[in-house]
Amino acid sequence: MASTAPAIAPSDAGTPGNMADVRRNNLALVLGRVVQSPAGFHLTRAQLAAATGLTKASVSSIVLDLLHAGILREVGLSRHGERGRPGVGLELNPSRGVMGMEINVDYIAAGVTRLSGKLVAKEVLERDNRDSASDAVMSALAGLASGVRQAASALGIDVLGGGLAVPGLVEAGSSTVTVAPNLGWVDTKLDVARLLPGVPLGVSLFNEANAAALAELAQSPGRRDFLFISGEVGVGGGLVLNSELFTGPEGNAGEVGHIVVDPGGAPCSCGGTGCLETVAGQDAIFSAAGITVKGRTRTESMADLLGALAAGSPAALSAVQRAGRALGVAVASASRVVNVRAVVLGGHFAVLDRWLHGPLLESLAKYAPGALSPEHVITSSVGDAGALLGAAGSVVRALVEAPHRLQA
Repeated sequence: MASTAPAIAPSDAGTPGNMADVRRNNLALVLGRVVQSPAGFHLTRAQLAAATGLTKASVSSIVLDLLHAGILREVGLSRHGERGRPGVGLELNPSRGVMGMEINVDYIAAGVTRLSGKLVAKEVLERDNRDSASDAVMSALAGLASGVRQAASALGIDVLGGGLAVPGLVEAGSSTVTVAPNLGWVDTKLDVARLLPGVPLGVSLFNEANAAALAELAQSPGRRDFLFISGEVGVGGGLVLNSELFTGPEGNAGEVGHIVVDPGGAPCSCGGTGCLETVAGQDAIFSAAGITVKGRTRTESMADLLGALAAGSPAALSAVQRAGRALGVAVASASRVVNVRAVVLGGHFAVLDRWLHGPLLESLAKYAPGALSPEHVITSSVGDAGALLGAAGSVVRALVEAPHRLQA
């Protein structure tokens, strides 16, 4: 996983009043160095002391704490350029994991990753969550999460905590969905603890597009500035600047789904008119293409759409091309405001890229010529697991920044 070690001054010094803080900071510093080491490179205690500036005695004590907490494990013997006796290498404990979960309009999902970010178990359940009571949706997700947790346990992985991604604006501190128009939820407090009872790190709440953007960043750390656009029933966005998720002062930045692309267009679930998702959202495309949605799963409806596109259906082609042009208008507007270097398309935009890519680029060239190179409009590398991976990865990053939370 991509992670940034906390910016902590490497020092063993401290006054009696802040020794606990110094210890916690040094725990994070050492763990951060282990996380940052390249795949297959297992740092030893001596190497960690050299890299952090801490004394060997302090590093040994800190590593012992991290081993006892189950965050690290010792692995083999490592020289890696060291002289003398080889040291014991250290790595993130593969028997510890976190769970990413997602509630979307037409499905729920749960997946467990190791602390390294590798996905080891995943389940998706298609169900219509529109205007469903949050308690009913959470009950269904709790059942799904329980099964995935059991699957992870069978692989020898203990789940330490989790992250839940939802398609709406959230107040993470209070586990409240401020507004999720396509779910019909407003100021809805979620009992996230019920999803993973007994886990030491608890469960945190995230916006699904932001979570997916973070997963994309972890997958491609060299891509430092980009706008992630997620196509589902709604259209979400996550903005990454200088390798950091930018959410704005109230956490609402990146809402590209509600950029107006047709002032005289259809009403939107947000209360506005002519928003991008009224043209390029999943339901809008299905409707314009004449694809049946009622009583069918999204997988079935998408299969029908793809079949119609492959067969050259004029209605299907027109619907997707119109969505592509509208998406290009939104990207043009966003690129003028925020000078990102790339746009990454996820959800159904990635699935339909073959048919909407051309119209998107045409709009982009027309409305924002030169603002964004065509080769920098790309599809997601994390696929449909992006929100899960991003939510899980955020939990791991929080652990790396505060590993004392797991100390025995």
